[in-house]
Amino acid sequence: MAPIKSRFPRALEVTALDPYKLRIKWDTGETLDVNIEKQLRSVPALNRILDPDVFRRVHLAEWGGSIEWFDSEFGDDNIYAWTREQMGEASHEMFFEWMRRNGLTLSTAAEALGMSKRMVAYYRMGRKQIPKHVWLACLGWELTRHAA
Repeated sequence: MAPIKSRFPRALEVTALDPYKLRIKWDTGETLDVNIEKQLRSVPALNRILDPDVFRRVHLAEWGGSIEWFDSEFGDDNIYAWTREQMGEASHEMFFEWMRRNGLTLSTAAEALGMSKRMVAYYRMGRKQIPKHVWLACLGWELTRHAA
C-alpha cells in the first residue's frame, strides 16, 4: 500500500522550454516536463506570460510552493497535477472535477465507487495517487449513469 503523502511535491528547479513548456525538478527525484499553454490561455490575466520573452523569466517563488512570473503564479500542487495528467494519470483535480460534474459528495462518491469516504477524501485532496482502476471506475460510473 502506498504511503499517505503529508504534502505535495515541491519544485526545486524550473526551466522554460519553448513553447509554453516547463522542465521542473521535483523533490521526489523526478524531472518532468509540463505544457501549460492551456492554463495560460484560459485566464485572460495570464495572457502576457504567453510572450516568449516573459515566459522565459519563470522562476521559483522566493519562499517556495509555487512557480511564478512577476506577480502571477501557479502552485506546485497544480503544476504537479497537470504534469501527471499529461503523463496519462488521473490527478486530484480530475477527481474533484468528476465529483463536481456529477454532484457527488464524499458519501455519494464513496457509495458509487464502493470505497470508504476517507479514501475518496484522500483522492480528492491529492493525498493518495489515484490508481488507474479507480479512475476507470469513475468514468464507467459516469457513463452508465448518463446512459440510464
